[in-house]
Amino acid sequence: MSRITPARWLIGLQSLALVAFTVAAGQSRFEITLHTPEAQPITGRLLVIVTSNKTAEPRLQIGNDNQPPAFGIDVARLRDGETAVIDDRTLGYPLVSLRDLPAGDYNVQALLNVYTEFHRADGHLIWAHMDQWEGQQMGTSPGNVISDVQTLHLDPRAGFRVRLRLTRVIPPLPPQKDTKWLRYVKIQSKLLSAFWGRPIYLGATVLVPKGYDEHPDILYPVVYKQGHFGQVPFFFDDNPESARHDGRLVEYGLQTGYDFYRSWSADSFPRLIAVTIHHPTPYFDDSYAVNSANNGPYDDAIMQELLPEIETRFRIIRKPYARLLEGASTGGWEALALQLYHAEFYGGTWVHYPDPIDFHRYLLVDIYNDTNAFVAQSPRSPWLVQERPWRRTTEGQLATTLRQVSRLEEVLGTRGRSGYQLEGWESVYAPVGSDGYPKPLWNKLTGTIDRSVAEYMREQGYDLTDYAARNWSRIGPHLQGKIHVIVGDMDDYYLNLAVYRFENFLKSTASPHVDGVFTYGRPMKEHGWHAQTFAEIVRDMATLIKQNAPAGENTTAWSSY
Repeated sequence: MSRITPARWLIGLQSLALVAFTVAAGQSRFEITLHTPEAQPITGRLLVIVTSNKTAEPRLQIGNDNQPPAFGIDVARLRDGETAVIDDRTLGYPLVSLRDLPAGDYNVQALLNVYTEFHRADGHLIWAHMDQWEGQQMGTSPGNVISDVQTLHLDPRAGFRVRLRLTRVIPPLPPQKDTKWLRYVKIQSKLLSAFWGRPIYLGATVLVPKGYDEHPDILYPVVYKQGHFGQVPFFFDDNPESARHDGRLVEYGLQTGYDFYRSWSADSFPRLIAVTIHHPTPYFDDSYAVNSANNGPYDDAIMQELLPEIETRFRIIRKPYARLLEGASTGGWEALALQLYHAEFYGGTWVHYPDPIDFHRYLLVDIYNDTNAFVAQSPRSPWLVQERPWRRTTEGQLATTLRQVSRLEEVLGTRGRSGYQLEGWESVYAPVGSDGYPKPLWNKLTGTIDRSVAEYMREQGYDLTDYAARNWSRIGPHLQGKIHVIVGDMDDYYLNLAVYRFENFLKSTASPHVDGVFTYGRPMKEHGWHAQTFAEIVRDMATLIKQNAPAGENTTAWSSY
């Protein structure tokens, strides 16, 4: 689920030659010609973005439900000099068609999200976007082809014809360099490469504690922080200038990245190692750290390849009491899932506003009993049918509907390749369809729920309440004192509803009974709200580690020098 992220470094050069012509009334079209002689024929998703927001290039404004109008089509083996057409019959978001565009002056840009051919180990051949270590951000992904930005007057009532030329390829990202505090890990996964038929990489950003290099004999506890691609643990930033740009963090009850650095580097602060793992897939910027039919064996790869590599390179205490989890939103689901799936490996988890952890509340949809995701029978009247929301404001105002965001994903990419949230979930939870792509939980244009997909998701253990209930006798004895869940009562995406159900499940547990710690932000706390600063959370983590350390274990070495 979307969450606060550090500003991404935006790179790329653009060039376009554009000519606009008046055509017959009611007929509007963009003619987009590929003009990169060095490129091989390209298969991918072609978008034209039209925006009145002049603060950033149009390509940098896509990929969220607040984006400007965009219209998209699939292209197959487009060659240099060939032209594709987007016209008023092409599906768009938030406008359904170019015909709905008000007359006015707009910035216009074309973007071709390039797909790679994968011959997977399950026998399927598919085309999807190979992440270039940018985290499935099509507007900045190296290798994608873009046009220049032009300002035009467009009037669909009069009709227009616009010719665009895709002439520039976004260049590669520069390599990351280690610093005093931050170290970077990137490895090729043998397990995932075998599944996808191409090299697939895992990585991590490692934040070391004060005095790490000066005390080479000390081993440290570790916090494995889950979250979207590229995040630095706890938004750490030792640049004082960064504090001026972190206003939203303060709104959510957090320190700025620089304030956290000041805590982390203080003499009295606990010495832990913090690790954010990176595991983008060809479908989403995050695999959810689990094995899945569409993404492959990410859980196995992380547990058997990445974590051993990290715990070998860095001086980490390799015992369960000294391994903790933390995450928010997407990372919140992962932080709970990993604690449940590997109850004996991890010593505790802090779960912030997690993606749906009970699929009876998949947002506001009960995927096991509802027949349509887009509409719900009014609980007050049998004569009224209401649109289901995707997102709300803290005052309860509907911001976006599920129907709308489903159409957004269909525009950004067909067959589960939008790189956005609903299809990110389906790439993890859903079975493989007959075409080799994730089988949709619901039709993106009608909302009709496929009950077989819902049942598959439950059977595979992705509904975490159901998974915990079915496996309680095995995992329950290892969870006492380990579960901390934090969510606002007005979460943008209604994620608090699934948390209530998980809390009720824990209250009902027996043999053993396990109490979790549940903190609800009231009143009107939104998606992103934290009950504590990260510095306070780390201090609580250190306390839990000391409490759970085996008798005779030396915990003073890492807590003070």
